[in-house]
Amino acid sequence: RDLSRGEPDPRLLPPLGPHLAALARTAGEPVGYPDVGVLPELVEAARTRLAADGVPPAEVTLTGGALDGIERLLGAHLRPGDAVAVEDPGWASLLDLIAALGLRPVGVPVDDDGPLVAGVAAALAAGARALIVTSRAQNPTGAAVSADRAAALRTLLTGYADLLLIEDDHAAELARVPLHPLAGATTHWALLRSVSKPYGPDLRLAVLAGDETTVARVAGRSRVGAGWVSTVLQRLVLSLWRDPTVTALVDRAAESYERRRNGLLAALAERGLPGLTLRAVAERAGCTTGMVLHTFADKQALLMHARELLHQRTGQRADAAQADAATFRDALRAVLLQAASPTEEKREEARVWVGFLAAALADPVLAQRHRAYHLRFVARVRDLVAAARPDWSPADCAAAATGLVALVEGLNALATVDPDTYSEQTQRTAIDTALRVTVPDS
Repeated sequence: RDLSRGEPDPRLLPPLGPHLAALARTAGEPVGYPDVGVLPELVEAARTRLAADGVPPAEVTLTGGALDGIERLLGAHLRPGDAVAVEDPGWASLLDLIAALGLRPVGVPVDDDGPLVAGVAAALAAGARALIVTSRAQNPTGAAVSADRAAALRTLLTGYADLLLIEDDHAAELARVPLHPLAGATTHWALLRSVSKPYGPDLRLAVLAGDETTVARVAGRSRVGAGWVSTVLQRLVLSLWRDPTVTALVDRAAESYERRRNGLLAALAERGLPGLTLRAVAERAGCTTGMVLHTFADKQALLMHARELLHQRTGQRADAAQADAATFRDALRAVLLQAASPTEEKREEARVWVGFLAAALADPVLAQRHRAYHLRFVARVRDLVAAARPDWSPADCAAAATGLVALVEGLNALATVDPDTYSEQTQRTAIDTALRVTVPDS
């Protein structure tokens, strides 16, 4: 199964039959050309839903899905040969679209908090005329734009008023993390929210909210092409939105996807790599193997997602530890301690890490992902060392960071098989001793 397409599990989609039957009873007379367009009641409902997620007041139109909206936005603002800043790694279908339009993709690195600010700045400096950001559930990393990253990106983008900013919130109601929109940071912007993931891929409708000029361009181009999104489809979507039973079904679907992810991590921690099977994950997630198979095609996909989930969790803890520290050295100590594995919960995570590392020895794809996450952690520690010791050279900071990370990851590996010797107190003592030697108090 090709997971890159990001298809929802059809067994978790709400049934359309009752709503189609209700529409048939209330359809009324056939609609002619003069009476078609975007239904005002759908626009009002869409604005309410977007406002609840912090999207500023905007004009609204509809497109035949998120990718259709992106195509219309790029076609209305850019010309062949123009550069577009896109996430790297990114959604394959989007890259195909950019190539088909004759545009040049400029890659922007992504971590768990979304596009890196430095990467966006570099793409803009290279002449990118548009920036496309996945708000949540980025394909393929699963990243979601955090509040801090959104604030930093908004600050950066204020200096590029003519940039076309496109946000794709395709996960919409299925997302388990809040939306932190960039909307309004530039003069020309648009946020797309498709109904495909929560309600069904066959419902070819996406809400496109944006500034007046941008929305008018898209709506005008639609009128001389497809014309409009079917009002029958619009009424169906509105009916689904208004049905509390459907809302509950979508919430349960989101919980099911979350259980599968958590079940994967728990199964790997409990059984290790040899025992990581679809059946084991299904047992821990409380669902069928078929449901797991729809989410993870094979063991490599299971391992990749487990490693991404682990990186996300440890990154969130590191952010919190760093934010609560009074000094840079305290922040460095807190980040190292949260990365160690003194508790049973963290030892489970350490077993996931060790299992992934063992598998990566024979799998270049897994090895590449492990190196990328490892280097991000080294970079975080290096930056904290540099902040704590501004008198040190970059080479000294890098050497200290490498040594500290090696210590923590060695403690993690050893604690998984000998937790008595490498107890919580032992790990804390080892980290504090290393800090006194490598980064003494100034």
